Formats: sequence, C-alpha cells, structure tokens
Amino acid sequence: MAHGANSVRTILYALGANFSIAVAKFVAAFVTGSGAMMAEAIHSVADTGNQVLLLLGLKQAKRPPNDDYPLGYGKAIYLWSFLVALLLFSMGGMYSLYEGWHKLHEPEALKAPWVAIGVLIFAIVAEGASMWGCLTEVNKVRGTRTLWKWFRESRQSELIVVFGEDLAALAGLVLALIAVVATFITGNPLYDALGTLAIGILLVLIAIAIAVEVKALLIGQGVEPNTRQKMLNFLTEREQISEVFSMRSLQMGNDVMVAIKARMQPTGSELGLIQAINETEVAFKQAFPEVVWLFFEPDITDD
Repeated sequence: MAHGANSVRTILYALGANFSIAVAKFVAAFVTGSGAMMAEAIHSVADTGNQVLLLLGLKQAKRPPNDDYPLGYGKAIYLWSFLVALLLFSMGGMYSLYEGWHKLHEPEALKAPWVAIGVLIFAIVAEGASMWGCLTEVNKVRGTRTLWKWFRESRQSELIVVFGEDLAALAGLVLALIAVVATFITGNPLYDALGTLAIGILLVLIAIAIAVEVKALLIGQGVEPNTRQKMLNFLTEREQISEVFSMRSLQMGNDVMVAIKARMQPTGSELGLIQAINETEVAFKQAFPEVVWLFFEPDITDD
C-alpha cells in the first residue's frame, strides 16, 4: 500500500473545520428555528466526534505485536472506522430524518434567515477547505483512478471515512442552504422540512457506502489490486524465482502480511536455496516497505 497520504493531517483538517462549523450551526439553529440547520448541527457534532475516534484508532493501531496479538493491532483502525460509519448513520442520518419528519407534521416559521444563510456560507467555505485537504492527500495515492474506483479499492479506512464525511457535509450544506433560501423566499416551512429529509437520506446512503467498504477490510482484504500486480511483477522478474505458484496478502491497517509459494531456480545446494530466498525477501521488503510479515515457501509443484 502506498504511504504517500498523511491520514493524521487529513483528520486534523476535518476536526478543526467540523468543530468550528458545529458551534456556528447550533447558534444559527437556535436563533432561526430551522430544522435543516439543526440537522446540520447534529451532523457536525457527529463528525467532530468521529475524527476523535479515528485519531484514537490510529494510535491503537501502532501498538507493537505481543503474544496475544502476534500480528499487531493494525486492524484496530478498521473497528473505529466502522463505528464512525454507524455514528454517521445514527446521529447524522437518522436524526435528520426524524427532524425532517417532525417539521413536516409541526411546521415552524423560519426566524432570522440571514443568520442561517451566513452560517451556511461560512460552513461551506470551511468544509470546502477540509475537503481540499482531504483530496490533496487522496490524490497522492489514487494515481489515475477515478475517485469512485479509489474509494472502492483503497485500504486506508480512515481516509475513506474522512472523504465520505467531507463529501456528505458539503452536499448536506448545499441542501440546507437551498432549503433555507427557499423557505425564506416563499415563507413556506415545507421546504425546510424537505431539505432536512434530503440531508438525512444523503447521510444514510453515504454511511452505508462507508460501512460496506470498512466491513470488507474487517473481514480481511488483501492489498490493493494495483499493489498486488506490482508485487507479482517484482517476483516474476527475480532471477532467483523460476515460477510463482501463489501469493496471498492481508492488509492490516498500514501493515501488510504476504505469503508466497514459488519454484526457485536450482542452486545445487540447500545453503544456496536459503540464500536465494533470503535475498528475495530482503529485496521484496525494500520494494514494499509496508510488508511487515513475509512468509516464503519454496516448492516444486502447486499442490
């Protein structure tokens, strides 16, 4: 896996933006009585807490291996990322749906709409800065892939989560702004309620998309497809290897485990075989520094 993306920097960008936005939204929600604004405020609180959980997950993932966890704690970040998806679904999405449904049945006139509009514009600028920071890190590792393909193939769950949250936040803010402006112009609170419901649906869908990707990592995915192909190409080009029978990988946070079964070129001695394997392992880890555990099995058949 590429290590070009700085996940901590991305999370800190989002943390600062979401905290300031949450404070501003709560003030505006209480002043205006806007359901869409309240939904957005709760969403920002959830996002702020989510960033704290991701930082905690990254810290736990760095704990060294021990007898109980011989392969380390790298996958801890996947657990916290999945919890973040659940919080985005519940605190963000489901609360917004509840708030929208409540406003549909008990409409409330919008007060001080310019306050809401001003806060939303500020929030869009702040969230846009967070998204820019996130995309800067994402672009370091996605190469020529589309954002959607990177989202499906990436093994950095914390980056997936922040990207999904920033995308949901920006889209939600735009929906909230449209709802507030429409309510202000028409005087009809129905638009505020519909905007709140739209925000809820958006958050639920993005939370589900994040959860699906992180669930796959929790179950146990290998390295990204392009990284796997690079590893295979590296092995087949080694003069010590005659044929690669199989290669299995397991992504464990930022660390990777790889198991290789291959036919080695004849060396004429056991010592020569061992030396060839050792040279291959050293070169492999130099080419792919994310590989912490490497298991090499020489064989003559693929049985």
